[in-house]
Amino acid sequence: MEKKPDIIPFTGYQKFIIAVLAFIQFTVVLDFMILSPLGDILMKSMDITPSKFAYVVSSYAFSAGISGILAAGFADRFDRKKLLMFFYAGFIIGTFFCGIANTFETLLAARIITGLFGGVIASVAMAIITDLFEMRQRGRVMGTIQMSFAASQVLGIPIGLYLATRWNWHVAFFMIVAVAVSVGIIMVAKVRPIIAHLKLQSDKSAFEHLLHTAKNKTYQVGFIATAMLSIGGFMLMPFGSAFLVNNVGIPQGEIHWVFLFTGISSIIIMPIIGRLSDRIDKFKIFTVGSIWAIIMVVVYTNIGVTPLWLVIALNMLLFMGIMSRMVPSSILTTAIPDMKDRGAFMSINSSLQQMSGGVSAVIAGLIVHQQTKTSPIEHYDILGYVVSFVIVVCIYFLWRVSEVVKKKDKQNLDNTKGKAMFTEEMPAKV
Repeated sequence: MEKKPDIIPFTGYQKFIIAVLAFIQFTVVLDFMILSPLGDILMKSMDITPSKFAYVVSSYAFSAGISGILAAGFADRFDRKKLLMFFYAGFIIGTFFCGIANTFETLLAARIITGLFGGVIASVAMAIITDLFEMRQRGRVMGTIQMSFAASQVLGIPIGLYLATRWNWHVAFFMIVAVAVSVGIIMVAKVRPIIAHLKLQSDKSAFEHLLHTAKNKTYQVGFIATAMLSIGGFMLMPFGSAFLVNNVGIPQGEIHWVFLFTGISSIIIMPIIGRLSDRIDKFKIFTVGSIWAIIMVVVYTNIGVTPLWLVIALNMLLFMGIMSRMVPSSILTTAIPDMKDRGAFMSINSSLQQMSGGVSAVIAGLIVHQQTKTSPIEHYDILGYVVSFVIVVCIYFLWRVSEVVKKKDKQNLDNTKGKAMFTEEMPAKV
């Protein structure tokens, strides 16, 4: 039998799909990420406390989690393109409402609306990736898609911060709406229907399909791993800009440099991690990245007044560890479900991710404290220790995911060999 190449090339259409999904992910990630650098501005302009700001952040996560659960039963019963279009349109409307919000209450309501739609988009995108790309292609796909996280820091956040300081914070959300509308038009016009999974459905109702997916013991391993990853990932984010301004001594007008250079480093490292994930054991990459992340989290959350250049360097090193965890964990998790369950699995998985992130944001808001608007953020170092512990727990759960995927791959290989042997023997029997 001819040996398959180590790297499977992409078709022209696959490259187009990667680009569309990357831009969609860019707008969704930017919408979520922009709150952290705007945090200090929002808390001061709206006169809200850290705990209230944590509710603004977590409201998106909780509403996204609820909508993901509600959508899970239907996620495998529709053309994935149409499903993506529906939720992306709702996300654009919600982001527009964020732009016109002028009080804590209206911003909170707008974030809830945005989360109801935006929280499902990532799960649909992951299902599309798993449907259209082979396992040995997904490292490069995930590396490119996850670059949207870095691109939001290189382009989106610095531009958004500039607009917020030049005019006001509302303009940052209008910028996201403008980009998202352009991407949505391209998606409607050029993306083909994605319907192969519709031929494999067997459950009679959406509720039965949801229950079937949620009760699957193998899938539950992935759900737990995702929840733990989210708890560790979201806890530092809400108060990142407030910590830099009030503790580290970085002026609000220079915060964008931190995100810019951190994003550039992420753009460099993400494709490298993606290619390595197609060649090297994914769990090993995740473990190395996790150990590096723990070291940098502890260092970063314990710094005091620090020069801008050193803060930038520490951020770049920290995100090297974070990015090294994101790509392999995404690949392994998406490899767990069967095609007929992928939409439901991704929806439930995304819901747990969002809700876990919301819980961690609320916990962070309860741990940190700020005496006045300009006082240092207290107990940020404690957050660092909590995150480090959670990362250690994540290593164990992702090891279990890795073992599940290896077992599944072995079964698929054995089935393929069995079919090949059966086909070769048929002429002799006839």
